[in-house]
Amino acid sequence: MITVSPLNDKTQKEFEMLFAAYYAELGCDDDVPHLLKEYILPDLLAGLIKIDMLQEGKVYAGFVIYQTDDIDNDWNFKEGWGDIREIYVAPARRRKGYGKFLLYTAEMKLKESGVSKTYALPASGTEDFFTACGYNKTEDYCLELDCAVYEKTDLNNCECKNGK
Repeated sequence: MITVSPLNDKTQKEFEMLFAAYYAELGCDDDVPHLLKEYILPDLLAGLIKIDMLQEGKVYAGFVIYQTDDIDNDWNFKEGWGDIREIYVAPARRRKGYGKFLLYTAEMKLKESGVSKTYALPASGTEDFFTACGYNKTEDYCLELDCAVYEKTDLNNCECKNGK
């Protein structure tokens, strides 16, 4: 069975391992323990971001980090929009729809909190995933992350094209 639930004290170690694997896969040389301790976990505790964990049976297989952009948040790219900040599924669990499940769970929770539009800043090679899930590439560009901005302006549309 597949479940998605908010990160908590009992799942923090699994999240930290998945996050380290995610950053290694991206080729980032940032100090992951420092990022977690100084930025990610404090932002979670402050309510600035949400983190949901994907579990397949007894195995934690992925996570999604998302937020509503707000002036009080250091990362405030599109005020009032939902931001799908990070999404990761362990390589052995990919191509099973788990990424879609994580994405749509985050979108649903953002919608329930009053957000009507979301955006993502996809890592290189993940643009097709977001396009298949209803996001459209815009003319906006994020210089800091060196990527195009993808937007979804209809959170009622949760259909993916081409079975992705």
